[in-house]
Amino acid sequence: MASKAPRNNIDESQLTVSKPKTKAVGIPAVANALKISLEQMGPLRSVQTLMAVNQVDGFDCMGCAWPEHEKRNAAEFCENGAKAVAEEATRRRVSPEFFARYSVADLKTRDDYWLGQQGRLTHPMVLDEGATHYRPIGWDDALELIAQELRDMDHPDQSVFYTSGRTSNEAAFVYQLLVRGVGTNNLPDCSNMCHESSGSALVETIGIGKGSVSLKDLETASLIFVAGQNPGTNHPRMLSALEKAKKNGAAIVSINPLPEAGLLHFENPQTIAGTLVGTQLTDDFLQIRAGGDQALFQGLGKYLLDAERAGRNTPGLSTVFDHDFIRQQTVGLDSYLSQLEQVEWDDIVEATGLTMEQINATGERLLASGSTIVCWAMGLTQHKHSVPTLRDVVNVLLLQGNIGKPGAGVCPVRGHSNVQGDRTMGIFERMPDAFHDRLDQEFHFRSPRAHGYDTVAAIRAMRDGKVRLFVGMGGNFVRAAPDSDATEKALANTRLTVQISTKLNHSHLSTGKRALILPTLGRTERDTQRSGDQRVTVEDSMSAVHASRGRLKPASEHLMSEVAIVCNLAHRVFTDADGHPLPGTPAADWLSLRDDYSLIREHIEAVIDGFENFEERIQHPGGFVLPHPPRDSREFKTPSGKAHFTSNALEYLRVPPGRLILQTLRSHDQYNTTIYGKDDRYRGIHGGRRVVLVNEADVTELGYADGDMVDLVSEFRGTERRAENFRIVSYSTPKGCAAAYYPETNVLVPLDSVADTSGTPTSKSVVVRLEPARIKTAENQVPAALPH
Repeated sequence: MASKAPRNNIDESQLTVSKPKTKAVGIPAVANALKISLEQMGPLRSVQTLMAVNQVDGFDCMGCAWPEHEKRNAAEFCENGAKAVAEEATRRRVSPEFFARYSVADLKTRDDYWLGQQGRLTHPMVLDEGATHYRPIGWDDALELIAQELRDMDHPDQSVFYTSGRTSNEAAFVYQLLVRGVGTNNLPDCSNMCHESSGSALVETIGIGKGSVSLKDLETASLIFVAGQNPGTNHPRMLSALEKAKKNGAAIVSINPLPEAGLLHFENPQTIAGTLVGTQLTDDFLQIRAGGDQALFQGLGKYLLDAERAGRNTPGLSTVFDHDFIRQQTVGLDSYLSQLEQVEWDDIVEATGLTMEQINATGERLLASGSTIVCWAMGLTQHKHSVPTLRDVVNVLLLQGNIGKPGAGVCPVRGHSNVQGDRTMGIFERMPDAFHDRLDQEFHFRSPRAHGYDTVAAIRAMRDGKVRLFVGMGGNFVRAAPDSDATEKALANTRLTVQISTKLNHSHLSTGKRALILPTLGRTERDTQRSGDQRVTVEDSMSAVHASRGRLKPASEHLMSEVAIVCNLAHRVFTDADGHPLPGTPAADWLSLRDDYSLIREHIEAVIDGFENFEERIQHPGGFVLPHPPRDSREFKTPSGKAHFTSNALEYLRVPPGRLILQTLRSHDQYNTTIYGKDDRYRGIHGGRRVVLVNEADVTELGYADGDMVDLVSEFRGTERRAENFRIVSYSTPKGCAAAYYPETNVLVPLDSVADTSGTPTSKSVVVRLEPARIKTAENQVPAALPH
């Protein structure tokens, strides 16, 4: 029997700190996954559900976007994947009686953990203007409320439609068609806040905003950089791929401000040897200063340039540079090399916090490598200079021809399981004209060409009173977005907020004048429409598309699939009383699309390249891989038709005395904004989340001691933001750097501090100072730390 949900918020007074782990996964991960599964689902349901995760005839894990091999293990999931599944397949329920018991004001006092633990939403709910409690509403009335708001708008851009990466391809495609039928491109999504910098840099340099490697490439590479990434928590199944690469002779260099247990030593629970002995993954750990990655890759470029001029070589070449590749497939080399010559080594050392010996040793690894891959995640994408940083990553790879050959390339590791697929389907505020042209041809209307709002622009527009309607499909917008206070106030400026969700979260409590909660099916659940049981598709981090089909009975008979919600709303908005399309709207048979998702796939096939014979190809156990010209044939769809070397001025934060660079991060009991538990086992944090990890020397120099309670105060353009009551934990971070968990610290990320070009919030480079905690509570009474 599943246990009851917690009665209280996380009690930070119970927080303890122990020595961080130096190895990851193994038996403790298996035990914790089973513990949470049994609590949420019970024994039989746990077995039925977990054995279907990432299986050919099962459902795609709603956690990370890491790909699967065609040959799969019986237990093809990780600890955090099991947590994600358990949260969705839980037996706990949030019913109308729950909302009658708790007012919105009361629920706002509950933390993210408590809200998420209450269970699955079961009924459509509405918060009337001026009301204190949500009340039940019928589906027809709920959809009519949205439709009427759309009809009442003065301009289509008064609506914003947000999307989370857990949405299927089919739901994303009809969603973007609905939005463009309304007449706007206001389609912000979670990519805006995470890998937008990757897409911006890669489109500019290689012509496509996706990674260029496969699992086989990763497992056969000579050298792998893992930069700004913690796969042990965020993409644990990546560790088994790195283990295979290591056994095949690869060298692995980890680049991160914090040492992460998963990259130090991996105990693979799938094998006896892996469990008992494990594998040391990292050969070199470069503990880089936050935001210093651009300087490192410029330093590596300089090292290769010096080696080229010295007449050295690399495997398979008589030179360091791959001159044939550079001459035939690239432009811009001279400008790039000229810029490298102007960069001073002293600046590189200061920016990185590394020694020349470390940089030189890493340069030697590049010289010894015949095929190199660079993997990265948020640690590289959430700085003001993230796009130049990633351009410089590409520069180093291009020098040695490491794009479009086996075992080499770029590998941005995505988060949500279909965040990349959503973008492929058109969830983007700036889709190219070619996409619009084909969409218009297929549906016989004129889609809007004016660029829409990304996430930050949408918050600003709501703040400024320019938005009447906000719709969020999946995710937890208010907790994912930066500048939490500004985001909540912005949402309050709208007339109606709509959240299409499986679980309760704080986005249901930061509302417009009116609010709707529309409960939807999860990945684990059977989706039955008039034509029978449906399946959906997703795209993983390596451009593979495959089917997903849930098996569980839905949590409530009142749930509707995301596809059905969108199609029913579109039918109501775009058709007349006789069911005919209104003039100027997409000529789609919305109710037929709702009843049979294969018809949606036919439209996708007609609009988007790479989906030929879509229905037939998803019959294959591994699905199919979308085209990637740089990977497939060294073709680059840039204006020049070639890959671009770029010249980028070196940038890094120069922090005033008494200040620190704060990066926000996840705990191990967390996936994005979803909090699964109270611990960060690998970092030695137990029973709480309001901690700030600070270098021991900085703690002393700033006049504090380990265990002191402080407020974190961010400083940006003369404005301060405060996050209260955090416990200092002396930790292995570069001097001048600190780290703390989000969403608790999103309040510190300024709305106007974004990456150049991509507009991504700068959540990994927030300038803060520490002040003694000014609000004294019971939570300030923290027990002494365990041996650290």
